[in-house]
Amino acid sequence: MRAAVVQITSSDQPSENLTLVEGMIRDAAANGATCVFTPEVTNCVSMSRRHQMDVLHSEDSDPMLARVRQVCAELGIWVNLGSLGIKTTDEDGRFANRSFVIDGTGQIVARYDKIHMFDVDVTPEETFRESDGYRPGGQAVTVSSPRGVLGLSICYDVRFAYLYRALAKAGAQILTVPAAFSPVTGAAHWEVLLRARAIETGCFVIAAAQTGRHAVVSGKSRQTFGHSMVIAPWGEVLVDAGTDVGITYVDIDPSMVDKARRQVPALGHDREFDGPE
Repeated sequence: MRAAVVQITSSDQPSENLTLVEGMIRDAAANGATCVFTPEVTNCVSMSRRHQMDVLHSEDSDPMLARVRQVCAELGIWVNLGSLGIKTTDEDGRFANRSFVIDGTGQIVARYDKIHMFDVDVTPEETFRESDGYRPGGQAVTVSSPRGVLGLSICYDVRFAYLYRALAKAGAQILTVPAAFSPVTGAAHWEVLLRARAIETGCFVIAAAQTGRHAVVSGKSRQTFGHSMVIAPWGEVLVDAGTDVGITYVDIDPSMVDKARRQVPALGHDREFDGPE
């Protein structure tokens, strides 16, 4: 399988981001990609909940989701929209941070709502309370594709190894980790966490990332780390996209999953234990 990993700097204007993303999906298909992976919050990077309320949509009416489905059907290509900010019917008004897998007929074959919320104080100047605006999901998701079984996750999930073990034990061969990682935590933790998740599970890891300084018309601006990566099941870094906007291509050999798991069959070595107390 030839995968295209899209690295972008989404603004807080979904229509602008849609134009960019559609063009990149078309370029990827023209260059032989059979599937495309985009970052977290592909449609809108914003720190302003008021602005998000003005520009985000429900799943049924989201313009990016609708257009990407049309493009997938036109080109016969699969796309993992890493995540979109989606309005919900929750009484508290919080959004969903939702990943979509769209097949080559334009059908949504999987949805995943981010489980772990990024509520942290990275530095005094860089604080996040994702759960103020987004409500957490509660369901792990795998989906079969012609390229293998995908196990879905989003960004901060990468710090919770038990999720990925559950995905792998449920059959996942490729773990997706779309992200909008902080530059501070990215420099310290991004690569090592992705490599650990691959090694622990014997899976490929595909991590499309937001990068750079994000333009906003409302609220505080934000900067993200970039360095979209693809990690092999043995832990090798196959792709590091650096910090530039663009598309990176990688050929994935599913037989590498079986080989890694034969060499170290850790997924079959779980044991029950007591404590600690």
